[in-house]
Amino acid sequence: MAHVVGVLALHGVVPVDLSIPCAVFDRVPGANGAPFYEVRVCGEAPEVRARPFGLRVPYGLDALVSVDTLVVPGIEDPTTPVAPVVVTAIRQAWAAGARIASICSGAFVLAATGLLDGRRATTHWLAAGDLAGRYPAIDVDPNALFVDEGRIITSAGASAGLDMCLHLVRRDLGQAAAAHAARLAVAPLDRDGGQTQFIRHEPPRTSASLAPVLEWMLKNVARPLSVAAMATHAGMSERTFARRFQEQTGTTPMRWFLSARIRRSQELLESDGASVDQVALASGFASPVTFRSSFRKLTGISPTAYRARFNAERRPAHDKPFDAKNG
Repeated sequence: MAHVVGVLALHGVVPVDLSIPCAVFDRVPGANGAPFYEVRVCGEAPEVRARPFGLRVPYGLDALVSVDTLVVPGIEDPTTPVAPVVVTAIRQAWAAGARIASICSGAFVLAATGLLDGRRATTHWLAAGDLAGRYPAIDVDPNALFVDEGRIITSAGASAGLDMCLHLVRRDLGQAAAAHAARLAVAPLDRDGGQTQFIRHEPPRTSASLAPVLEWMLKNVARPLSVAAMATHAGMSERTFARRFQEQTGTTPMRWFLSARIRRSQELLESDGASVDQVALASGFASPVTFRSSFRKLTGISPTAYRARFNAERRPAHDKPFDAKNG
């Protein structure tokens, strides 16, 4: 049975926010090659008004009670009161056990339901102050790309919404499936929720772009690279390299490199029969103890638990060519 993802379409929905979960979840294969997710766009009316156009949606609010994951895209005007029927439908989905996520100003919709009270959450940095002012019971983090609180996940702008959707695929199916979804979206799988929203994106083929050195770092995760070695490979001083790295990725070189190592270890745990200690060594960790500690800190579970959850038998057939009919 497919994992049903409901995407909520409210009047004034931001079209790009609506399209992101549809595009990401619609093409992820499960272990048998069939689509793992079923995406249902659910509107507060049969025809929903978006600023550039109108949308005719196939499902109503009553369908939300049967979804496994509910994604709430942003709305153009977050000060617009949320209709009581929408609030009720979201609360019913929550009571039925749904995981609920928001993109950008969709956090204001969730805030109106009270489900974010007492929780940490984020939204686009331009709207974070307004969210915190209107809903003081929410611990608003204006810096994070996305905040995972278990069954409640909130994200910043559109690109952060993409990061969050890929994160949810990783939670459900593992690193390999998330990497496959990222390739289909032509998106990098290298940003976690702890990275900052304040990222300056350089044009991809300029001398200032760090893409070549990032690729080199990924190919050398098993080596004990220092920031000095990274800077030398990039042809920069350490100070310039660290500054540009922060600007372009939103994090430090060593934190990014640590995340890359953990992602490599996830791939090995999903597909390789090596012991956890061997995986640690192949991922660049000199000490298995350090590996276990770092892995748990970044993923929330131990390497052994991760392997049990995402073993080879459950791994989706992500390397098969994409078939437009079967996903």
